[in-house]
Amino acid sequence: MRPLAGPEELGLFQQLSYVLDHELQDDLATGRRIPAWMWVALRDGRVLARIAWWTGKSGDAPQNLDFFDVDDSLPAAERHEIGLRLLETATAEVVAAGAERPEYGRFVPGDWREDPAAREVVETRLNIMAASGATPLVERLRLEWRPGTPLPQASTRLTFRAATDREELISLMALVVEGSLDEHTREELLTMTPRESAELMYDEEFESFKTPREWWRIAELKDGGDPVGFVIPARNSYNPIIAYIGVLPAHRGHGYIDDILSEGTRILAEQDVPRIRAATDLPNVPMANAFTRAGYVVFERAINMVWK
Repeated sequence: MRPLAGPEELGLFQQLSYVLDHELQDDLATGRRIPAWMWVALRDGRVLARIAWWTGKSGDAPQNLDFFDVDDSLPAAERHEIGLRLLETATAEVVAAGAERPEYGRFVPGDWREDPAAREVVETRLNIMAASGATPLVERLRLEWRPGTPLPQASTRLTFRAATDREELISLMALVVEGSLDEHTREELLTMTPRESAELMYDEEFESFKTPREWWRIAELKDGGDPVGFVIPARNSYNPIIAYIGVLPAHRGHGYIDDILSEGTRILAEQDVPRIRAATDLPNVPMANAFTRAGYVVFERAINMVWK
């Protein structure tokens, strides 16, 4: 069990496969991954298991454990033993002593529970994580809007303008996160204030977007001009996305989420993008329904586990 010697061993790492394999080469080139974070369990040159961590910015500590695979042709007991040994061995070397272990996330087919083969693959990995002390955090829907899908009509109830500055957006975000149905946000609010949670999201995610901030929209009532909510259309390192969307608590229950999501979708669609990606927690039924009404389809799910 060892890390990759360098980028030249990427082919070795890819003896096993996962839906994010196509991102690895660019991640290595940009420093979002380093060979020391990419480990394999080998037997006579054959990869029996692999693991890798990711970070959003070159030079930062690993933020997510997003690759973990075992050779599914192995007997179940052997898969479990080798996978668990690799997980613990690599983690001890990659994650600093005393540091919190990065969250584990895996993309899975939308019907993984109904497909016996897919279910075995998913549960094999989740069971190994559980054996190491990880517990489930949330399952999320991964959604996609595709060109050719009819664009929703522009809102007749709201007007939209660009966000003026960081402070305005964080102030609105701090209102939105209270009562949020997003499990990651709810976890953050156990140890920080709503404003601290908003600042963390802005600084760690929004600041990294290279796309125009003029795309970020504040929604206001036409009659009085009071803010109703906001949407953050952007492009991350991989895809055009709806990075964040929210309706202020005082204005919930009026269907404004549809107007705001439509505005964000139109902004990105006007850029002739190949797709628009978004995600929401499985229990957040109102948000999932809004994406469906806007023409988004579920193409995958994601499962997140944490060590506490």
